Amino acid sequence: MKTLQDVDMNRVPHHVAIIMDGNGRWAKAKLQRRLYGHQHAIQAVHDATEAAAELGCGYLTLYTFSTENWNRPKEEVDGLMELIVKAVIDETPTLMKNNVKLELIGDISRLPQRSREYLQRVIDQSVNNTGLKMILALSYSSRWEIAQALKQIITDAQQGRITPEQVDEETLRPYLTTRNYPDPDLLIRTGGELRTSNFLQWQMAYTEFYFTDMLWPDFRKADFYEAICEYQHRQRRFGKTGDQVEAQQQQSE
Repeated sequence: MKTLQDVDMNRVPHHVAIIMDGNGRWAKAKLQRRLYGHQHAIQAVHDATEAAAELGCGYLTLYTFSTENWNRPKEEVDGLMELIVKAVIDETPTLMKNNVKLELIGDISRLPQRSREYLQRVIDQSVNNTGLKMILALSYSSRWEIAQALKQIITDAQQGRITPEQVDEETLRPYLTTRNYPDPDLLIRTGGELRTSNFLQWQMAYTEFYFTDMLWPDFRKADFYEAICEYQHRQRRFGKTGDQVEAQQQQSE
């Protein structure tokens, strides 16, 4: 079991993204409704947020509710909306204590008005915090995000603000909902599934992936540290050779 002391504080990932999977299966194993699993996932969010803040991570993005999740049974969707709001409100003192700033990405207009209003209050309350930025991906998916970006690019081209020849990777970035954030260094996915599920797919071109069979409600600080330690044993090459990376590291030392 890893602790904070096991982590190399000089190689902490700047941006960690998490797919919080396994709540429903956790509840089913206990002969409970799916919402029971979501309710008991709040402690995992608390631990992951505190661990990221303690390590000095700059950004923590949590895949909280996807655009595809709107297709789930209405009872579960309504319960999730209420639970998300309650969890954020209940965690506000912890966010403030740890200097955490809350932000949202996704098609927020689809959320119930009451949910949007409560979430905005917490965003406003934490706006001056200068530590970890905790980003909730709500009503979010990569395909939705890229489609929205393309619509805006087409509109700007029609209005003469950009030409097709100008469109490249860098001109696309300002149109993404994540334009103010660096790409994730590390993705953690719980629940044993080995896929990204339409999450930050443009942004994770060079992200390191860490998969665990642990179901999200059981995830704790030690598990976050375990993922960080695993990440620190990898060499990030970004298309270069290992020799090139090692040479650059030696020059910077």
